[in-house]
Amino acid sequence: MKKINVLLAALFITGSVMAQTTYKVDKSHSSLGFSISHLLISEVDGKFKSFDATIVSPTDDFADATVELTADISTIDTNNEGRDKHLRSADFFDVEKFPTLTFKSTSFNKTGEKTYKVTGDLTMHGVTKPVTLDVTLTGTTTGRDGKKIAGFKATGTFNRIDWGVGKSGPGAGDEVTLNAKAEFKAQ
Repeated sequence: MKKINVLLAALFITGSVMAQTTYKVDKSHSSLGFSISHLLISEVDGKFKSFDATIVSPTDDFADATVELTADISTIDTNNEGRDKHLRSADFFDVEKFPTLTFKSTSFNKTGEKTYKVTGDLTMHGVTKPVTLDVTLTGTTTGRDGKKIAGFKATGTFNRIDWGVGKSGPGAGDEVTLNAKAEFKAQ
C-alpha cells in the first residue's frame, strides 16, 4: 500500500511540474500587419496599432499550444488617413458595429523543428470562419527577469469577401495576406 501511495505522489508531483505556461504578447516588440493588392498592380501594407494576444503552452516546444488574439479595428493604419477612414466605415469593416477582430486557435500542430500549422476561428465583421496560418518559432531566450521569451512569425491568406468586408473589385483585392511578428513573454 505504501508503494502505491508513493507512486501516486510521484505522479501528482510530475503532473504539477508539467503545468502549462501562459505567454503574453510584448506589444513593443510585435506587429500585426497585412497586405492587399491595389488596382491589381501593386500592394498596400497596413497594420493594426492596438492588439493583444496570449499563448498557453503545455510544453516548451509549443506543440499543442493555444493562441488567442484580439485587434481593435479602429486602429487600422495603411499610412493614408482617408483610406483608413474608408476602411473603418460601413463600406468595409463597419467599426461602429464590429469594433474588433479575433482569432482563437483550434489546433497548433508542430510540422518541423520550429514550424507549425495553426488553425483557428477568425471572427471579423460578425462572421466566424476557420483559417490556417503558417507559424515559425523564430527563437527563445530568457529575459533579465528570468522569464522565458519566445518569438514567432505567422503568415496566411484569406478572402475578405468571405467575411463580408467590402465588395469584390479592382480597387482592393479580395485576398488578404496576414503578416504577424510577435514576441511573447511568460507570465
